[in-house]
Amino acid sequence: MAVTQLIGARIQRREDPRLVTGHGRFTDDRSPRGCCVLQVVRSPHPHARIRSIDTARAAAHPDVLRVLTAADFRSVLHGAMPVTPSFVAEKRQVPERFPIATEEVVYQGEPVAVVVARDRAAAVDAAEWVVVDYEPLPAVVDPIAALDPAGPRAHAGAPDNVCWDVTYTGGDVAGAFADAELVVHGRIVQQRLAPTPIEGRVVVAEHDPYDERMTIWLGSQNPHFIRLFVSQALQMAETQVRVVSRDVGGGFGSKISPYPEDYLVPAAAKLVGRPVKWVETRTEAMAGTTHGRGQVFEADVAVRRDGTLLGMRLTQTLDVGAYCGTFGAFQAVAVYMAPGAYRWRGVEGRTIGVLTNRVPTDPYRGAGRPEGTHLVERMVDLVARELGMDQAEVRRRNFVTAFPFTNPFGFVYDSGNYHGSLDLALAAVDYPSLRRRQAEGRAAGRYLGIGLSTYVEICGFGPSAPTAGATGGIALVEGAQVRVFPTGSVAVYVGTHAHGQGHDTTFAQIVADTLGVPMEQVELHHGDTDEGTGFGYGTYGSRSLSVGGMAVRGASLLVREKARRLAAHLLEAAEADVLVERGRFAVRGSPASSRSFQEVALAAYGANLPSGMEQGLEAVHYFDPANFVWPFGAHVCVVEVDPDTGQVTIERYVAVDDCGTVINPMIVEGQVQGGIAQGIAQALFEEVVYDPDSGQLRTGTLLDYLVPTMSELPVPECSRQVTPSPTNELGVKGVGEAGTIAASVAVINAICDALQPLGIRHVDMPASPDRLWQQLQEVRRP
Repeated sequence: MAVTQLIGARIQRREDPRLVTGHGRFTDDRSPRGCCVLQVVRSPHPHARIRSIDTARAAAHPDVLRVLTAADFRSVLHGAMPVTPSFVAEKRQVPERFPIATEEVVYQGEPVAVVVARDRAAAVDAAEWVVVDYEPLPAVVDPIAALDPAGPRAHAGAPDNVCWDVTYTGGDVAGAFADAELVVHGRIVQQRLAPTPIEGRVVVAEHDPYDERMTIWLGSQNPHFIRLFVSQALQMAETQVRVVSRDVGGGFGSKISPYPEDYLVPAAAKLVGRPVKWVETRTEAMAGTTHGRGQVFEADVAVRRDGTLLGMRLTQTLDVGAYCGTFGAFQAVAVYMAPGAYRWRGVEGRTIGVLTNRVPTDPYRGAGRPEGTHLVERMVDLVARELGMDQAEVRRRNFVTAFPFTNPFGFVYDSGNYHGSLDLALAAVDYPSLRRRQAEGRAAGRYLGIGLSTYVEICGFGPSAPTAGATGGIALVEGAQVRVFPTGSVAVYVGTHAHGQGHDTTFAQIVADTLGVPMEQVELHHGDTDEGTGFGYGTYGSRSLSVGGMAVRGASLLVREKARRLAAHLLEAAEADVLVERGRFAVRGSPASSRSFQEVALAAYGANLPSGMEQGLEAVHYFDPANFVWPFGAHVCVVEVDPDTGQVTIERYVAVDDCGTVINPMIVEGQVQGGIAQGIAQALFEEVVYDPDSGQLRTGTLLDYLVPTMSELPVPECSRQVTPSPTNELGVKGVGEAGTIAASVAVINAICDALQPLGIRHVDMPASPDRLWQQLQEVRRP
C-alpha cells in the first residue's frame, strides 16, 4: 500500500507532553478512600521448610488491621497460579504454586505472610515483627549442576529438577553431519537479567461486597489475562472483576504474567473489607519480579570448507527458576529461531527446562529470539574464524534468498531481503576501510573489532491455530472497536495495552488516515477491561501493530464502508460512484456534490437512513493473521578493546532494520534505539548474580546490578529498508524487540573479532573489563 498522508508520517508522540510534565496516571497515583497498605514478609532463604509463623506481636500493633498467612488466603483464593503450554506442552513436572508459601519456600523473596496496616510505616515495622521459624534446606543454584540425579532437589520430594526435556528435529540432520568437512563447537551462556522497568509493580484493589465487584488497578501489559486468572482464583465471574491499567512505566515482558501480589492484594481487600495497596521496592523487584534469559547453549555446526552451512545440533539448558513461569516455556522458542536467516539441510534442537531455587524466569524483551540469534550469529562467526573466511562472506553465502521460505522447523518466513540490509549496513560503516584500519591498528598494538549481527525474528503473535495451543486455549487474535459520535469525533477501543510503544499516536494515525479525519478527533482507550472489546490479548512479542493495529484498520474500514453507503444515500448516487478522499464523500465526476465525514456521522444518528441500515456509526473487528510476521535486519558494532585493562569502547553502532511498512518513523527509531541499549547492557554490564554456595542474591540493588546510563552507551546510527509483509494489508511487521535481538551478539562478535590475534576465541556476557582482563591473563600464561 502506498504511504498516505498520515500512515508513514513522522509525528511526535502525542502522549509525551502529559507524561514528561508529570501528568501521567500511574497505579501509585491511585489511593481510594480508606486505603490501607500491604507489606509482604518474604523468605530470606532460597530453600527452607517453614516450621511455624508467629504473628502475635505484629497483629498487636495498634495500626495493623490483619496479619495474613497462607491459611487465611486459602479461604478466598483457590487453585494454583497458571502455567501455559507456551510451545512446550510436554512438561514432565510443573510444581504447584500458590501465591504465598505454605510449608516450603523455594526461592529467596517468596512471600510467607503479609501485614495490612493503616500506613506504610506501620506495615513495614510490623512485618519485621513476624517471626518465621525456618529449617534451611540445600539450595539448587546452578542449572547445569541441577541435572545431576544425585544432587539436591529444588522442591523437596521431587523426582528430579527437570521441568521439561524435549527435542525438535527439522530436516536431514544426520545427512548434514555425515557430509560435513568440518564441525565447529560452541558454548554460549545467556546470563540472568533483571528487567528493571523504571516503574516498579504496584497493585491496588477495592472490593464492593454489596455489588460483589472487585476492582484491581495495576501496571500490566496484559490486563484481560490478569482478570481471567485472578477472577478464577477468587471464584468470581470475569464480569465481576475489573482490571484497570492506565499508564505503565515500562514492562519489557516482566508485566505480562500474574504475580503473587496480583492475587494477595485483592484477596486481602476482601478479607479486610477495605481498599488495599502494595508498592514494590527496587530490592523486591530484584528478588521477586521475574528474570529473563538464564540459559546455556551447547552447539555443533556442520559445514563445508567453502563456508556452506549444512546442519546444527544444539542443546538449550534453561533455568526455569523455582516455578515454571506462566509463559516461561516460551523462551524455548530460541530453538526454533536457531536457524536464523540462513539455509540449513537440518537442525536439531533439544530444550531442557531446569528447576532451581532462584526467581522464576519468564519472557524478557525478545524472549527466546535474542538467545537464538546470539547463538547462530556467534556460531557463524566461529565458523568463519575456523575457515579463515570473512564473516560477511559466510553470511552472504548462506542467506535465505527466496520467499516465502520454510525453515527446518516448519516456520514460514513471510518476506525478506537479507542481502540488502547487510549491504546497507556495511556500506554505512565503509567495511573495507574498517578492515584496513583494523590491520593497521593491530600492527601498532591497538585492537579494533567489527561485529556483525544479521537477524530475523518471529513476532506478531499471532495466528489462532498455533497460538491457541500455546496459551492453553485462547487464540492470540486481537480486536478493536471504532465508534464515531454524531459530531465526527472517534473513540477507539483496543485490547493491546501500551507501556511505552506509542499506541496513542500510531493507532490514531491509522484511524485518522483511514477515515480522513484529523488525528485530534481520535481518542484511544486501552488498559481497562470494562471498556471496549470483550477480551484483549495484550502487548508483547512485537504484536501490537501487526495484529492489534490491523484490527484497528479493519474496524475503521468497516466504519468507512458504512459511511460511504450512507453518503451514497444522502447524495442520491450509486454506492459504486461514491469516492472517499480526505474525509469527504463525493460523487464520481461531480466533485461539487459531496458530504463531509462529520455530516455523514451526524446523519448516521438521524432518521433518513437507507433501508435496513441501523442508526449509529461503529464497528468491531477481530484480526486473525494468516502467519506470523518476520522482521529482520543487519547491525554492525565497531569497538576498541584495551588489552591492558579489558575496557571496551564502542566507536560506532550502525543498525539497518526492516519492519515492513512504517507507520511512524520517529517511534520506530525510538524503539530500535531502546532495544539496542538493552542489548548492549546485556553484552557489557548487566547480570543477576546468586552466591553459588548459599544461593543468596548478590545483586539486590542498583548499586550491585549495573544498568548503563547514557554516558556508557553510543548513539546508534539507525536506518532502514522496507520489505512489506504479505500477511496483512498494510504490510507492517514488528519492531519493539528488534534492537535487543540484534545488539548483544553484534557487541560480542566485535569484541571477539578485536581479540582474535591475542588468542581469544569466545567471551561470555557480560564482557566486563575484569572478566576480559582475566581471560587475557589466562591466554598469556605460558
